[in-house]
Amino acid sequence: MPVVTLLKAKDNQKPVKIWTDEIEYDALNQLRNVASLPFIFEHIAAMPDVHLGKGATVGSVIATTDAVIPAAVGVDIGCGMNAVRLSIKAKDLPDNLKQIRNDIERTVPLGAGGAHKYDQIAGGSQLAARLDKILAKHPDLNKHGRVSKYAKQLGTLGSGNHFIEICLDENDDVWVMLHSGSRGIGNMIGQYFIRLARREMERHQVHLPDKELGYLLEGSQHFDDYVEAVSWAQDYAMLNREHMMNAVLRSLTFRLPTFTVTKEAINCHHNFVDREVHYGAEVWVTRKGAIRARQDELGIIPGSMGSKSYIVRGKGNGESFCSCSHGAGRKMSRAAARKAYSIDDLIAQTEGVECRTDNAVLDEIPAAYKNIDKVMSFQDDLIEVVHTLRQVVNVKG
Repeated sequence: MPVVTLLKAKDNQKPVKIWTDEIEYDALNQLRNVASLPFIFEHIAAMPDVHLGKGATVGSVIATTDAVIPAAVGVDIGCGMNAVRLSIKAKDLPDNLKQIRNDIERTVPLGAGGAHKYDQIAGGSQLAARLDKILAKHPDLNKHGRVSKYAKQLGTLGSGNHFIEICLDENDDVWVMLHSGSRGIGNMIGQYFIRLARREMERHQVHLPDKELGYLLEGSQHFDDYVEAVSWAQDYAMLNREHMMNAVLRSLTFRLPTFTVTKEAINCHHNFVDREVHYGAEVWVTRKGAIRARQDELGIIPGSMGSKSYIVRGKGNGESFCSCSHGAGRKMSRAAARKAYSIDDLIAQTEGVECRTDNAVLDEIPAAYKNIDKVMSFQDDLIEVVHTLRQVVNVKG
């Protein structure tokens, strides 16, 4: 059953509603810091996978009236999920899935990536034209020619917790699921506007509870430019996932019986800002590690590389600003996970999944994440489960 804890307002703070009984002390302080900003609307909503982030808490939904906080969106702008169901069953997969993993790893550039250009991808030229307009106003974004380097990352996975998976649902239907965002160019845009916001605070002598929470006021040039740039990065991330999904499906045609796509769950962001209506008012809503879950809207909540994932349908819960969790949520830092666990632990915890089990992905060990079943149990009032997926192939950058 859902557990909604109310962190009561004090010292001019807005209240915080938390959909879990597991939250770090430092994460609570971050939530309080954000709740103290003067433009917060109604309350802050903290999702069941909430945990400490940089500046703003991962797993938080922040509605604002006349300002945005670039650090609350973060630097992996537009990061999110895509999943499709195929017309084939588990019995149609080969007994040995390693070759499928190898095919995907050869088809989609992993890690730093860099094998594609805008003009090689449908929709890429339109993105390039829009970016040129942004760079004309902010040439410092292209210091050292970084944009041309990052433009080649469209259609690449990245590293860290980004992944591509082959999954099976409760009916043994085969799904393809992936997780990625706006890559290096989104990071560059995020860092640039976070710095601009910080300078704005210094220029106006605004004292913040955390220097990372610099904000841009609606109506200012930097605000309009940030909204333009962040919208661009979100579209880049969406196209990035679409291109990778198409590439993975093409690679599977060489190993599997003829198939069709029978259902696209959704291509959804979980690090983004958008204009929405809540409590009768039009506001800016920033979801940092949360997905939108409006009434009947489909979404994807992945677990770790050795646990279950979920296709969900939103219930349109107004208190959460129509949101839900974006995953299991880390309970342990990457450094702590490396100290606590070994390669043998990783192998044991990913048994039955065709995946990498080397030192480079040790910090992604399932035990570093919260229990996905418990996370799901806290949000019955936010979403309903449509499909439960289990991974059989996992590809990491």
